[in-house]
Amino acid sequence: MLVRLSRLFGLAVVAVTLASCAQLQYPDRTSTHTDDFGTPVGTQEVRDGGDLVMGLSSEPDRLDPTTSSSFYTRYVMSSICEKLYDNDSSGNLVPQLAAALPTVSEDGLTVTIPVRNGIKFADGTNFDAAAVQTSLQRHLTMKTSQRTSELGPIDSIEASGPSEVVLHYKKPFAPITAALADRAGMIMSPAALAKEGANFGDHPVCVGPFKFVKRVPQTSIVVERDPLYYDAKNVHLQTITYRIMVDANIRAANLRSGDIQVADYISPQDADALKKDSKLRLLQTRSLGFMGVYLNLGNVDGVGKPTKPIDTPLAKDARVREALSLSIDRSALVDTVFNNWYEPMCSPILPQSTFATPTVNDCPKYDPQRSRQLLAAAGVQLPYHMKLVVQTSQDRLRYAQAMQASAASGGFDIEIVPTEYSTMLDMQKRGDYEAMLLGWSGRIDPDANIARFMTTKSSGNYSGYSSPVADDLLGQAARTTDTAKRADLYAQVVQQIHKDNPYLYTYRERLLTAHSTQVTGVEMYQDGVVRLGKAAFLTDRS
Repeated sequence: MLVRLSRLFGLAVVAVTLASCAQLQYPDRTSTHTDDFGTPVGTQEVRDGGDLVMGLSSEPDRLDPTTSSSFYTRYVMSSICEKLYDNDSSGNLVPQLAAALPTVSEDGLTVTIPVRNGIKFADGTNFDAAAVQTSLQRHLTMKTSQRTSELGPIDSIEASGPSEVVLHYKKPFAPITAALADRAGMIMSPAALAKEGANFGDHPVCVGPFKFVKRVPQTSIVVERDPLYYDAKNVHLQTITYRIMVDANIRAANLRSGDIQVADYISPQDADALKKDSKLRLLQTRSLGFMGVYLNLGNVDGVGKPTKPIDTPLAKDARVREALSLSIDRSALVDTVFNNWYEPMCSPILPQSTFATPTVNDCPKYDPQRSRQLLAAAGVQLPYHMKLVVQTSQDRLRYAQAMQASAASGGFDIEIVPTEYSTMLDMQKRGDYEAMLLGWSGRIDPDANIARFMTTKSSGNYSGYSSPVADDLLGQAARTTDTAKRADLYAQVVQQIHKDNPYLYTYRERLLTAHSTQVTGVEMYQDGVVRLGKAAFLTDRS
């Protein structure tokens, strides 16, 4: 007997449904802000064509859904590479290239995905189940894939017909639909894959409202309207240029001047002023993601490889890592740096989620005296010196400097190492760092916010963390379909993470994107992706 996956796995609204049992040590700092996801074009009068420019706060990595780990790549890919499923503004999982939500067998080992007919890739290749199988197989088996763990314990993938793909699992895997609503669900042209191979990201070809044109490294990425797109009648812009603009002040200035029409990651320093500008619209929402500090415990030979000992107190002794956590005044740092737009946090579980429990979001109290006691017990010389790699953006550097001052009271001497974002991603994968301030944009199912980073040998386990206890709990959570049981298991995982501290959760952002009121149809949801595929310039009525 087959049942709808949305009912069996309960994934439709798992990450955004309010949970009355959630309790926070800190008050909700973002409750005074009103969500604005943007609005579809609808019946508004818009003109056909136009060249839209978006100021992008960091350069994406290679435009390859299989190997990419950059959040910013998702912006570009959302325009050129659709997925089997997507999130809507309410946090529901909805079909995109799939024809319907999956069905799953009673034992949870067989997942069947119906795919749409009559669709073509940007190169004219037919989209069908075989193409889906090819992409999923690449995600699963490519050596440099960042998607392998996201797909779960798949035994085999088959195209049982032109319109149906079947995933056979070794063990049930509840988060699969949510995983297929991100890069794991992006489907690439099999003809382009055969031609480009590992270089696919240099000339990506998928199904999307736009198709890739060119990339000038560290400068821009250009896409243009794809006439073969199945919903081309609702695509209005002729081109989109993603212009790399790392400096938040420059993005804000170019937005005001009209040189760009959209800008991501508006700084909290600029948000209040931009919100009052009648020529601009500020989109905002609470993020599914989090920001924190990776601590390298054993990532010596690269992510996913067997861990090796690192001969530093920070890597070897959990007391030193606990001391660092206690020396971070999360509440004060958010107030100081982010003007009440962001909120302190200590968990990958969203407080409003159905997976939140009374203790899962509790934060350790700022206690520099206890931090020094732990460092003394660990036998380290004070102050304890460590290097923290930080992205070269004003907000991240401001936060790192505030954290540096806070941690000094707890006995730490933090040396800040400003680094370009793309370089950080490479260092993260290689394990070429001691500590790194970097976050995750978040996914609708908690498995993708925890298991990817905490499971032994996972392709996203950048800390080189290995805990049999966490592995077992995460495995149980992925196999069960009961939300309450999953919530309890994730609470136990968070407790183990707080004990071992391979990653120090610090704050949760409020996603801020601004656009000119000359354009409409720009949308941004809690997954953080700014959607421009159906955006348009309004008709000039002057």
